[in-house]
Amino acid sequence: MKIARHFDKDYAAKIQELSAGASLFDPLIEQRTRAILEDVYLHGDQALLELTEKFDGAKLTAEQLAVTQAELFGASLAADEALRAAVAEAEGNIAGFAKKSKRKNWEGKNSHGASVGEKFDAFQRVGVYVPGGTAPLVSTALMTITLAKVAGCKEIVVTTPCGKDGSINPAILFAARAAGATEIYRIGGAQAVAALAYGTKTIRRVQKIFGPGNAYVSMAKRLLVGRVAIDLLAGPSDLLVLADDTANAKFAAADMLAQAEHGSGHERVWLVTTSAKILKAVEAEIKKQLPKLSRRELIQRVLDRNVWLIQVATLADGVALANQIAPEHCEVITKEARKVSGGIVTAGAIFLGNWSPTVLGDYIAGPSHVLPTDGAGASFAGLTVDQFQRRTSVVEYNRAGLKKALKGVKKFAEMEGLDAHGRSAEVRVK
Repeated sequence: MKIARHFDKDYAAKIQELSAGASLFDPLIEQRTRAILEDVYLHGDQALLELTEKFDGAKLTAEQLAVTQAELFGASLAADEALRAAVAEAEGNIAGFAKKSKRKNWEGKNSHGASVGEKFDAFQRVGVYVPGGTAPLVSTALMTITLAKVAGCKEIVVTTPCGKDGSINPAILFAARAAGATEIYRIGGAQAVAALAYGTKTIRRVQKIFGPGNAYVSMAKRLLVGRVAIDLLAGPSDLLVLADDTANAKFAAADMLAQAEHGSGHERVWLVTTSAKILKAVEAEIKKQLPKLSRRELIQRVLDRNVWLIQVATLADGVALANQIAPEHCEVITKEARKVSGGIVTAGAIFLGNWSPTVLGDYIAGPSHVLPTDGAGASFAGLTVDQFQRRTSVVEYNRAGLKKALKGVKKFAEMEGLDAHGRSAEVRVK
């Protein structure tokens, strides 16, 4: 763990270091990802099979890329009552939240008396990436696919990494099927994103790609913008805890360890506090709790590289630092936490008080846990159902309305030297 205090002589340099972007613009990751994308673009299924063998150790044929109905049925049979209950509870909260934020068609009149409005249609074919690997994110299947279903997407294509034997975690399959996936493929990494964007003989291309992933998945999404629409840049997890002396150090340390355990090594965690006492207590709690955790070796990598304990002079300074970092998750554990959080305008999601751990948002609270990372929160919001909808403006004039608009149309056409533009309106009323 690294420590920075506002009275340190090198405090400004430390702040610059801790708030620097982690992986979205890493030149080595970008170079490797470009090579993967080009391989899939040029060689399609063959590249997918070779890359899956190289990175996941699974030797497949093109016919084995798609998950079969028999596999889905088997995963459903294997799901115990506790899993079924957890999936149903989470899906209900996620769908309920999504329905409230779904965009609705509207229509009104402009100054000419013409009808203007918007209509929102679901993307017809979307791709969803569900991380697998050492931590198969069953919850991500629900946090993405459920939104697509609520939006009305007809084709929901899921990609997720497989094990060396070609199998996929059955809980992921159960959750994906329950949430509404229509196709599932056993591929992961940047190559899966490339397949969704470019299309191959086996996997038809999609209109938009959703879901979080590792640094290579996020890089692939960034490089493919324009070829395909993407949701946001959601890579390795990060958390900032803003705390004063009312914070429970045991709780804060537990939350920090939780966000460090995903395993990529690129996760980032910050404690920002006005209290020297809380800083020392959280440091001690992290050291105390770590040996009890099953993924302590993976967590230790993050603790050594990307965990900062920062003492600021005032809460206002803490809020300013949070906005500079733009964390994926931001816990505000202070007096009047809701009031303090009002000044935080770049976080992916905010959790208020000692009793709102980030894990609730990860799993079951309702809002999607797919959130911007690596500082992307300064420009992107978290995943919402309206991102699965296409917006189209609708305009309808009658002759009287067109006559009212003609003077302005002709003036703009004259200023821009586009006489055919003006004539296309004038010819209708003269």
